[in-house]
Amino acid sequence: MQEIVWLVQRSGLVHRYSEPSSPHRHKGQFISRPFISTHKPVSEKTHADHWWGRTCKLRTDSTRGGIRTRASGAANHKNICSSHRFELAMDVQNCGAPELDLHHVDQAPATVYYVPNFITESEENYLLQQVYNSPKPKWTQLSGRRLQNWGGLPHPRGMLAEKLPEWLDKYCRKISSMDVFSGKVANHVLVNEYNPGEGIMPHEDGPMYFPTVTTISLGSQTLLDFYQPIQRENEMGEIGFPQTEENRFVLSLLLEPRSLLVLKDEMYLHYLHGIRPTSQDTITEKVANLKSCNSKLGAKLTRTTRVSLTIRYVPKVLKTTILLGKRR
Repeated sequence: MQEIVWLVQRSGLVHRYSEPSSPHRHKGQFISRPFISTHKPVSEKTHADHWWGRTCKLRTDSTRGGIRTRASGAANHKNICSSHRFELAMDVQNCGAPELDLHHVDQAPATVYYVPNFITESEENYLLQQVYNSPKPKWTQLSGRRLQNWGGLPHPRGMLAEKLPEWLDKYCRKISSMDVFSGKVANHVLVNEYNPGEGIMPHEDGPMYFPTVTTISLGSQTLLDFYQPIQRENEMGEIGFPQTEENRFVLSLLLEPRSLLVLKDEMYLHYLHGIRPTSQDTITEKVANLKSCNSKLGAKLTRTTRVSLTIRYVPKVLKTTILLGKRR
């Protein structure tokens, strides 16, 4: 069985989309891709028939700004579909988004992606500078942490959207270009600051957000812990064991400085996540992404001040114009 692979390159971005091919041509499993036809409409059926069983590569057409398609599996590497040009629906300048599938955490339930060194040290320093240069009223002090809210205040009736500053919008678009929000662009950021010894109790993010959360870590590492939710009762109408955090603990993820974490599916919808209020993280066999980290089993890591950028998409946005005054 072959695999169909799409490589899309434009403005410094490389996107890869793949699916197993099949002699039965199950067109209902056609590739989801975040670009649209800008020259000639191509139906999914036609496109699936055209490319089935071939490894597809796309290269930049620098003369027209579009994308030309070539099939490496075709005889003589013939240009089969050069008349069709595609343009990315989400085009981010020079952000170098990684190939997310390469960073899947196999030792965790569906679905976790962990990308070490998602940003550079200079980018980390720049982001920290922007966070701490923000106006003091942007900070809200909570028990165990303080935060900044950017993009608007999510509400069940809808979020009154506010324009994100450029330093945050850049990374919202960089992450969104990996199609983690099903083609939508992130529109909300929570900036959290955790000092050593601070944390957050196990919680879920709730239904106001698209069911995917992404987090960039700055300044320090931490362990993000995951727990089974509290069970009300079993099939017999009983609860047979104490509902403690220790009993409900499932696994941890080590979040290193400059890393990106993506949580979706069961890991977002079913499990609670939290950070223990401690000054030191101990690496145990419960750290599911250890093989992707620059740390070893048994290591004890001292925390310093950590800042996280929690980047999400809020689907329900109020399209409301605020009337500041009117003429008489």
